[in-house]
Amino acid sequence: MEIVDARLANLGLELPEANPPQGNYLPFVRSGALVFVAGQGPRKGGQLIYKGVVGGDLTLADGRAAACLCALNILGQLRSACSGDLDRVVRLVRLAGLVRCTPDIEDQAKVLNAASDLICDVLGEAGRHVRIASGTHALPSGMAVEIEAVAEVRQ
Repeated sequence: MEIVDARLANLGLELPEANPPQGNYLPFVRSGALVFVAGQGPRKGGQLIYKGVVGGDLTLADGRAAACLCALNILGQLRSACSGDLDRVVRLVRLAGLVRCTPDIEDQAKVLNAASDLICDVLGEAGRHVRIASGTHALPSGMAVEIEAVAEVRQ
């Protein structure tokens, strides 16, 4: 069994099938050793699971769960980019996340920490990355969180 697949199994996680783009863009682009993963929402099977506003109709825990689903979708896209072999990921370089939240919420980093933690748990040291966590008043389809990623992968 591959190392990353073993970690996923030990964590009781299953990567969802890669969600198709919701518009005229690619789900990921490879440029040299880098893979740029388009913004991933909290979707499963193409269905939006977490819709709403953190601090409004969604709790911080809901936001963190949405971020975890986004992270799983990022890993699913990376798996596709690596022809099914996540052990080809050398390093997750960067995450950039947006949290749809009320103006008084200052916990965007706490929401994105859930995604960062999950990715580090799955990829190990290769999952450690730089990150930005921002808040916004709106996201496409009303999703609660959207996260994009850049990863370095082996040929």
